Amino acid sequence: MKRAAVTVQTLQAFADAWNRHDINALMSFMTDDCVFESSAGAEACGTRFVGREAVRRGYVLAWQTFPDARWNDARHFVSGDRGVSEWTFTGTRADGQRVEVDGCDIFTFRDGRIAVKNSFRKQRT
Repeated sequence: MKRAAVTVQTLQAFADAWNRHDINALMSFMTDDCVFESSAGAEACGTRFVGREAVRRGYVLAWQTFPDARWNDARHFVSGDRGVSEWTFTGTRADGQRVEVDGCDIFTFRDGRIAVKNSFRKQRT
């Protein structure tokens, strides 16, 4: 069964699931062969997670690194099979370091789900 096209409301529901730290809800938005390219890592694309189990681990890692992680003031747009979410990320590392940065996710959609989530964050110096 083909799902409805991704909308701004879909991306808001996805953002809401991130803020609830609800891994099962997040994965319900993803294709079976999904890809998550994180905002940090050794490669130019950040750390790349491929497939449902790897993406699940990558998403959970964000909450392990920042147990109080939040993506605030989300704004979204969708154009065909692509979309963007902009947000302000806040979180506290285990060592007590507080982080607040602006960022965005660039999405590729397929069959009404997220096939690729490519994440970017500003780097404070």
